[in-house]
Amino acid sequence: MIKSAHSTMTTTLYHRNAMAILHRYAAIYPAVSLQGPRQSGKTTLARLAFPSHPYVSLEDLSVQQQIADDPHSFIAKYKNGAIFDEVQNAPSLLSYLQEVIDMSDETGRFIITGSQNFVISQTVSQSLAGRVGQITLLPLALSELKNTTSFMHSIVHGGYPRLYKHAMEPHEFYPSYIDTYIQRDVRQILNVQNLSLFKKFLTLCAGRVGRLFNASEVARDCGISPRTAEQWVSVLEASYTVFLLRPYHTNFNKRLIKMPKIYFYDTGVAASLLGIRTEEQMEIHFARGELFENLVILEAMKARFNAGLVPSQYFWRDSTGREVDLLDEWDGTTSAFEAKASMTAHPNDANNLDDLAKLIPTLQRYIVLGGPQKGAVANTTLITPNEIEKVLEWKP
Repeated sequence: MIKSAHSTMTTTLYHRNAMAILHRYAAIYPAVSLQGPRQSGKTTLARLAFPSHPYVSLEDLSVQQQIADDPHSFIAKYKNGAIFDEVQNAPSLLSYLQEVIDMSDETGRFIITGSQNFVISQTVSQSLAGRVGQITLLPLALSELKNTTSFMHSIVHGGYPRLYKHAMEPHEFYPSYIDTYIQRDVRQILNVQNLSLFKKFLTLCAGRVGRLFNASEVARDCGISPRTAEQWVSVLEASYTVFLLRPYHTNFNKRLIKMPKIYFYDTGVAASLLGIRTEEQMEIHFARGELFENLVILEAMKARFNAGLVPSQYFWRDSTGREVDLLDEWDGTTSAFEAKASMTAHPNDANNLDDLAKLIPTLQRYIVLGGPQKGAVANTTLITPNEIEKVLEWKP
């Protein structure tokens, strides 16, 4: 499907925080890559930001065939610029795009979107190294939703724009999203024969949100081999479904080899897999605290991505089991966040942060609450999830 810049399109209800960095990168790079989960708003953002650019959907089979048959003629039609949507469907296009880019110093000509993390990152880095600014767009942040109150509601509803645009309930959106998009990506990236078993694996991952991810343990519970479990979690990472948060160590090698914790790129997906349909169910669910923790980490991650930065984020856990949910390193500053889904903080909630501060004397400490309590306890600042973005605000 190829559309002109003046084709009818639906406007978004939300201002996206990544708009500023998208325009910034378009002013200094020939191409900009927008990557992230399916339906996170990449296409809408690209078309709103660059209304004069022709729009080309690379999910259209006829377009894919044109590129395969005569890539030079295809790219020549768009030498002045275009939005190429879902480029993982025609990754060879990027090699020919490089030739066109190198013929001119003009910036902001090509906007590329993609929904498969590893595929896009590797292809872009190989074909357009030094020529492209890369931005990751996750589902809506709390500030984009203007949500300052019910964080349990935010967890269950997640952040996908379509759900809010059409006033859908979570049970009306997420099962279809999981079956249609996640499983389609699974088939594209890895030839998984038994999709029902993969769905079971995905649900088991949801039940382990905020816990150490042990591939052998999950494999045993799912009835698959540990190697298959490792392959499948890689697929989920590649499709922007889950991410693995690494442990913090002063020795960087240990950060890579120690066991990570697993989280979802959208809490609504995890909640749906766990059968949580309402805020009331969320309030009493066994995974309430872990899903709140997931929300907190996502807000920090979105704050970095929406500023065009690559997050440097970890959790901390020592040999005695003391743990801090999130460490964020940037520009010489380390900020630590302890997520507490309760409405009230107590002095002992800061104990692990105090222990970590002995290792990092300049540590900035925060307890993230599910309620509006303000101030500080034990020299630790109290904030809510929607205030994380402001805490981590960075201006070049």
